[in-house]
Amino acid sequence: MRSAARIALLLWTIVPAMAACQNGRSAAPPAGSGPAATNGPRVVLHSGARAVPIRVELARTEPERERGLMYRNHMDQDAGMLFVFEHDAPLTFWMKNTFIPLDMIFIDHDRRIVGIVEEAVPETETPRRVEGASRYVLEIGGGLSRRLGIAKGGQVDFEGVPLQ
Repeated sequence: MRSAARIALLLWTIVPAMAACQNGRSAAPPAGSGPAATNGPRVVLHSGARAVPIRVELARTEPERERGLMYRNHMDQDAGMLFVFEHDAPLTFWMKNTFIPLDMIFIDHDRRIVGIVEEAVPETETPRRVEGASRYVLEIGGGLSRRLGIAKGGQVDFEGVPLQ
């Protein structure tokens, strides 16, 4: 009976991974996703009296920032990626090898939203930026900032985000 239980557990683990690979997705979930991520880093977007938490993966190094959300086929509605830079500066992003539409929320050192690029078209090299300097950029699913009522000038909080 013990070996049957082990086989069942093994199949329960392998079959979803095989299906993910056949669908062109990585078998392993991206860092910062899944049930364990609820205790990981989050960005809280404020819209009026409402606070919206977003689970985030962090892009703090140059290689992490260069890769960003490239080659992803899906992103959960409550997930995103936070790009962290050392200093405020005018920042420019593009969507090369990014397969999903994204909203880019540019945030300054005071955690105020400097501007938003909505519905960036996937797989393009068009430069995307906003007026002003930013230290952070939060990428979330395309159209989500509008649906949530997130706007320029809004406040953002970080939870569990290690900063320089």
